[in-house]
Amino acid sequence: MGIRKKTNKNPPVLSHEFVIQNHADIVSCVAMVFLLGLMFEVTSKFAVLFITVQYNVTISTNGPDETAVNHFHHGIKDMATVFFYMLVAIIMHAIIQEYVLDKINRKKHFSKTKHSKFNESGQLSAFYLFSFSWGASILLSENFLSNPVTLWEGYPHTLMPFQMKFYFICQLGYWLHALPELYFQKTKKEDIPRQLVYIFLYLVHIAGAYVLNLNRLGLVLLVLHYFVEFLFHVSRLIYFSNENRQTGFTIWAVLFVLGRLLTLSLSVLTVGFGLATAENQGFDLAAGNFNVLFVRITVLAAICLTQAFMMWKFINFQLRRWREHAQTQTLKKKQVPPKSKSKKDKANGVNGVNSHGADSPRPRKEKSS
Repeated sequence: MGIRKKTNKNPPVLSHEFVIQNHADIVSCVAMVFLLGLMFEVTSKFAVLFITVQYNVTISTNGPDETAVNHFHHGIKDMATVFFYMLVAIIMHAIIQEYVLDKINRKKHFSKTKHSKFNESGQLSAFYLFSFSWGASILLSENFLSNPVTLWEGYPHTLMPFQMKFYFICQLGYWLHALPELYFQKTKKEDIPRQLVYIFLYLVHIAGAYVLNLNRLGLVLLVLHYFVEFLFHVSRLIYFSNENRQTGFTIWAVLFVLGRLLTLSLSVLTVGFGLATAENQGFDLAAGNFNVLFVRITVLAAICLTQAFMMWKFINFQLRRWREHAQTQTLKKKQVPPKSKSKKDKANGVNGVNSHGADSPRPRKEKSS
């Protein structure tokens, strides 16, 4: 993310600079239009598509006390809901940037490079912490961790509780908001390809798990991944405040490798063994069943390639850190002052200091014949 320079001059209306400086206010007005639409009967049906979660299914539980439980499935109308919460993500991004990160930047006086990385880590650490906490609470409430068989048992998992569906909607909205933020934050041209790659990977994997009804596996893998990424960005924020504090990177490196192994293990266990041995085999678009060999191989290939790509980036990052550390140690050794001469050398006047001056050379003694 680039540095936004605040000037006293008001840019022309609807110019690039005007949109960038006031994008949060513009997006807030658009979001308010949808909220105001709920107040009128004519527009309420249209506004509800954007604000509330769609495709509600009520299921009555059998027993002495019949209770109605609401579940949800996915559909084309979810695109409108994702769009609205993308607007909310843009507004939240601007609030964190202006009221938290910009104030810290003014106090710390970071360089341009550190300023950009600090903003990126600040935004992502807040998002990862929120997403990890929310996702972990869903896993605990649905007992997915205590009973891993539920990751593939009963597939296709077309019906989701409200919290799970809303979680995926917000995830898609957040990573879609990262695309216009590249323009709003004046991202450097050399940083855009890197950002586009990881935004694309997030969107493909989250949308794939959501559409293919692998939402339970997707939720577990997201929570695991977000925890590791949260540690990395917190470690980077600590490093920017004090460059001697690098313990967090060591902890992150260990957990990163363990996270990749757990991701591959759970994916192979769920898709390669669980779904492959399930009774409900076949392709049925209406029922949401995608349990065929081609889809399973595609899902596993996508996950394995992504994990390999992340490990390659991780190894390059560690090698770069080791090279930088080695260069720093070499410079420190060169800057160490020379050792002082022994007392015997000083007594013999070998130090070169004499009555002719501290910097003048000492005249040689002539040998007696």
